[in-house]
This record gives sequence, structure tokens and C-alpha cells, in this order.
Amino acid sequence: MNKTRRLTLFFLLSFSLISSYSQQDNTTINNNVPYGNIFHHTIERGQTVYSIATMYGVSEEDIYRMNPGSKESIKAGAVLIIPQKDSATGTALSTSEFYTFHTIQPKETLYSLSIKYNIAASRIIEVNPGLSVKTFQIGKTIRIPPTSIEELPKTEIKTVTKEIDYRIQRQETMYSICRRFNVSSTELIKRNPELKNGMKAGMIIKIPVQAEETVVTTIEAPQERDVNALLNKAVTINRINTLKVALLLPFMAEEQVRSDASLRFIEYYEGLLLAIDSLKNQGISISLSVYDTENETKKTKEILKNKELKEANLIIGAVQNDQIALVADFAKKLQIKYVIPFTSRNDDVLSNNYIFQVNTPHSYLYAKAAQVCCNLFSDYNIILVNTNDKENKTDYIQTLKTEMTQRNLSWKEYTWKDDTYVEDLKALLNPEKRNLVIPCSGSLETLNKIRVPLRSLAEETPEYGLTLYGYPEWQTYTRDCLDDFFALNTHIYSNFYVDNLSERTREFYQKYRMWYSKPIYNSFPKYGILGFDTGMYFLGTMNKFGTNFENNLEKIFYDGIQTSFEFSQVNNWGGFVNTHLFLVHYKNNFTVSRNNVEL
Repeated sequence: MNKTRRLTLFFLLSFSLISSYSQQDNTTINNNVPYGNIFHHTIERGQTVYSIATMYGVSEEDIYRMNPGSKESIKAGAVLIIPQKDSATGTALSTSEFYTFHTIQPKETLYSLSIKYNIAASRIIEVNPGLSVKTFQIGKTIRIPPTSIEELPKTEIKTVTKEIDYRIQRQETMYSICRRFNVSSTELIKRNPELKNGMKAGMIIKIPVQAEETVVTTIEAPQERDVNALLNKAVTINRINTLKVALLLPFMAEEQVRSDASLRFIEYYEGLLLAIDSLKNQGISISLSVYDTENETKKTKEILKNKELKEANLIIGAVQNDQIALVADFAKKLQIKYVIPFTSRNDDVLSNNYIFQVNTPHSYLYAKAAQVCCNLFSDYNIILVNTNDKENKTDYIQTLKTEMTQRNLSWKEYTWKDDTYVEDLKALLNPEKRNLVIPCSGSLETLNKIRVPLRSLAEETPEYGLTLYGYPEWQTYTRDCLDDFFALNTHIYSNFYVDNLSERTREFYQKYRMWYSKPIYNSFPKYGILGFDTGMYFLGTMNKFGTNFENNLEKIFYDGIQTSFEFSQVNNWGGFVNTHLFLVHYKNNFTVSRNNVEL
């Protein structure tokens, strides 16, 4: 085999190995992207291609192009190749700032990164406020800001005075030398005292002359130990005497007849007032300012000019995304904590570390619910029932399938047929295992289709241990379906749940009726209780752990009447989303339990 053929074979083998690796990792590297213009992102639970693309300022198509397998699905733990434009080209990766994104490699430290990118370590921490010794981990991504002028060595041209040696020539005089070198006789004699005795040819004297010199001001390099210690820096608690809170909601006060939506927002405000009253009874001082945002960004802009907003420690509210964006920018600029209580679909949390999003984004909710399902029912015979409902939980079912695949769990799928449903389902049941049925839709229409025949089957064949697993909205169907839930040993995942039989719930209802002379509105979630829980958590937490309470999240737990809180930071520079989950169990003994999910 000659040299050319050997090289060709080596190239083909190398290409084959690279292609094989790419297929295993579910990614294909785009060779048109120069080395250094990409970085790697390790997918975390709850992330989607959309959220990852938004996080890094690229498009979903950019990610699909470089990771073709990601268009079908992505899974936690896998690595995505993300395109990165060099900030030196002048193209911003965000709307306002230039960043280089860096994936932490083995043996890298904060010090080594500061040297690599010629940037002060304190600046890296500044643009990654979530960075600590716990989060500085291999595979995690951080932002690197461009080097500022202050951090670069300074080069200046200065005029300096130097001495030169000069040999006196024949017929030169003190006057001629002083004139030639632009120096006074006094200065010349000062540097050459022997000139007092006269000047002779051949004497060597020192003459001061001025010259321009390039001077580089060096920046003292910090010690490696001191730089790495920044990740362990103790954080003091920023306590304040009176908590200043601003509530911004569309109360629509100018409308003659208020909509159901505005009535629910009023109820949220009423619940928040009950929380403030409870906390004041504990000795906590709270000042509340309330604003009607209506449904206009113009009104929101006017509200943000108020002095009370600029001095607030906490802002709660805004409903529409364009209003939320205004408040989020305002809060970040003035370093004010901002709580988004309602929407679960907001992008600002991905890049604003002052945001706390109460309503769990669906992707995070689905990821955790899928984990819970697989943990609890790993040894069950799992059956997915598709009724072809227009409200199918497509994203959740896909997340669940991905989780089951990763755990090597098997499942069966069944497409609903009206005439043969019971017999078809019987054929799918496993008499040697307990059996779990999961409908692919959370609608009442789907539940009504399956619950009665499924209950009959459970009562006829109790040995199958038939169990039903369902969705948060099923809580609103209990008036018609409660008995079936009990009979089918039903489990529901949800980030909201109210136990109406608990003492705390009854006390809240009584106090609400006493204060407002009306019952609480029956909605999902109940806005009055949401306002109460939100106020109790955030105001109680800020009183105990200060305005920088995010540094102590692992120490904070509030078991809410309807909502509990478990905040996770979406990345090292973004905000926080509530990932807490309840598992509600309707037991065969006609009792209901609400359990906090811990994974």
C-alpha cells in the first residue's frame, strides 16, 4: 500500500469515527463554522430548544442546523453545539451587550478563565451573578464580557528629562552650550559643580535634555488563590426596617362592569393584604403601593416614573408580556426584585437575575412530572390512551416517553375506539403487574370518555391494581368525577392544590369572608390564595434573609395553602423559576393527600 492510499484510508477511518460519535451524541457538527465560533451547552431538565436559543441570542434554526437530531427531541444531559459569533465582529449576541459564552472545561478555574480572556475575575462574576463554588462546574456555561478599557494596560507618551554625557569642544563657552541644549547655566552648574572652576576643552559634563518616551502602565496581576476565593465569598444579609412593596395589576378601575379577569386580580390583591396583615402581626413592617396598569404599556410607563417604584424593594405583578418586559428592565436597572405571579410563558426570566417566576413554565413542570411518574410507577404496566382529543398534552407525553426511554421502561399505546374500548384495554392489562393508565389529554371530554368504563373494569378485576395518572386541571372536575378518582386510586401532578379539609384552608376562608363579606371565587388556581401565599413567602423571606435572599434559597421553605415555592436559577446570569410540584393522591379509602415532590 503506497503512502497516498494509506493517507486516504486514514482520512476515511477518521471521518467514519467522527460521524459515529456525532450520531451517538445526537448531534452533527457543521463544518462551515470556524473553530472557536461554537460552544457546548449541556441540556438541563425543563429546557427546550426555544429557551436555549433565547438564552444565547440565537435562533432555533441555528441550533437545528448544527444539531439535526434536536429537531425531533432533546434530552437532559445531552450536549448541544451552539453557534457563537465573535464579539469582535461587532455583532451582539443580545440586544444590549456583547458576550462570549464559555463552557467550563476540566481543570479550569476562575483564575485561568480571567487569564485566558484577559478579563478581571470580578467582571466575570458580575455578569454571572449566580456563579459560586457550587455552580462553577464542568459542562456549565458562563458569559464572558468584553475586556473594558480600564482593564487593559495603558500606553502613554510622556516627556521625560534625561542626562547625557557631553565632551566640551574647542572654543565652546558656557553660553553656547546652554543655548545649544536649552538649559540654564544654573542647572548646568548644579549637575556639574566643577564648572565653577572654569570650562576646558575635553571635559565631560552631564547635560539634562528632554525626550518623548512611550510608557506602559502595567496592571498588577492578582494572586490565583485570591481570585478563586471570590467564588466562596461570604454574602452579608441586606436587612431593611420597612419592606416597600409595589403591586401592579390590571384592575380596570375605570370600567363600569368589570370582567371576570379583573375581579380575579382584585381577589389576588385582597389575598396579598391578608398576608401583609398576618406578617404585621408578627412585627414585620411593610409599606404597600398599588397601581392599576389597565391593559396598556403607556400606563405602565407612567407608573414606572413614580418615586415609590424607584424606592421599592419588591415589585409584584404585570400580566401582559409587553408590560412585563417594561417592568423587568426597570427592576434590573434599579436592582429591585420582581415577582411575576401569573404567566408561565415569559422570556425575560432567561436573562434577568432579578426575576422570580411563580407559575412554573410547562417544560419544567412536565420534566418534573415525568420524573415523578417514572419513580412511582417504574414496575407498573404503563398504558398511554390517546383519544385523539384536540387538547392532547403532546409536549408532556413526549417528555414522559423520553424519560421512560432513558430509564429503559416499556409502555403500551392505545388509540381510543368507542365500541371496543373496554375489551381492547383488557387485552393490554398485565395480570402479573399493577397497571397504570395515562390519558394523553387532560380535557374533561377525555376524562368523561374513560372514567366510567375504567372504573367498572377496576371494580370487576381488582387484582389488576388499576391506577389513573392525570393532570392539574382535573382538580376542577371533582364535582362530577371525585368518586371515580377515589375508585381508580388516581394520582395528579400539579403546582397548585388546595386541601379544602385542612385547618389552615378553613381559617383562610373564614378570614377572607370576614374581611370582604364574600366567598372566595372558585377558580384554578384560586387567586386570593395565590396572593396570600406569594405575600407570605416573599415578604417573610425578605424580612428574614434580606433583599438578597436568593443567596439562601436552599434554607427557605414555605408550605403554602395552595402554592409552595422551590426556586431554581435558569442559568448563571438569569432569573428564577418555581419548580415546586405537588403529587395529589385520591386514595381508595376516600382520603386525599398532597405530597411535596422531592427528587
